[in-house]
Amino acid sequence: MDPSIIILFAVLAGLMLFMSSRTRKQQKQQAEFRSSLVPGQEVMTGSGMVGTVVEVDEARDIVTIESTPGMQTRWLRAAIARKIDPPVEADEAEVADDTADAGSITSAHGAVEVPDDLSGLDTAQREYREKQRRDEGDTEGK
Repeated sequence: MDPSIIILFAVLAGLMLFMSSRTRKQQKQQAEFRSSLVPGQEVMTGSGMVGTVVEVDEARDIVTIESTPGMQTRWLRAAIARKIDPPVEADEAEVADDTADAGSITSAHGAVEVPDDLSGLDTAQREYREKQRRDEGDTEGK
């Protein structure tokens, strides 16, 4: 038998083992996550529904999720895809700084005028290029 065929089969077998071990590892992590579900956690199902865990029935592997106040649905534990992390609260000082800059557009050369509609975009670009040429001292007007 040709040695290159043996090497090819060995490489393919190694790839298959590597891929299956990664899959088993991911499945183990998902199973650990699902077994650690407790009421109060915000989760997302595999279909994309987001809600808060209200109750976990260990005996039947059913999780009750409340998507909106008073609206509870029951899901198989395997349908829960991931935990939703709460949004990070920004400091009030950072929010105040961000809102002060809202609406102003500046560049290295100062304020930039933005046309109200697309019809003036070509004219604005042409005027901007001409101004840049004048500032750089180009008098030919290429």
